[in-house]
Amino acid sequence: MYTVQIEHPVRDFDGWKAAFDRDPAQREASGVRRYRVFQPVGDVHIVAVDLDFDSQEGAETFVNAMRAIWQRVEGTVMSNPRVRILHCVEQHEY
Repeated sequence: MYTVQIEHPVRDFDGWKAAFDRDPAQREASGVRRYRVFQPVGDVHIVAVDLDFDSQEGAETFVNAMRAIWQRVEGTVMSNPRVRILHCVEQHEY
């Protein structure tokens, strides 16, 4: 499994979440299998999102699509995204 991990500041979480829910990247059609939205405890102006993919290629294609979207919305609902692709080498649930 490959995970696209994105973190960035947001001015207003509710505004960002409304934009996220409109799904401009068409997550499911882009190969996202699951996503999780996080915020650091005590900081409502940071959002982190993990999106899981079956392949590295799918994750890379999605990141490229997101870069185009970020160029259009930079400074409105979010800014300065940090993104990386992680490869899961082990997972265990208790």
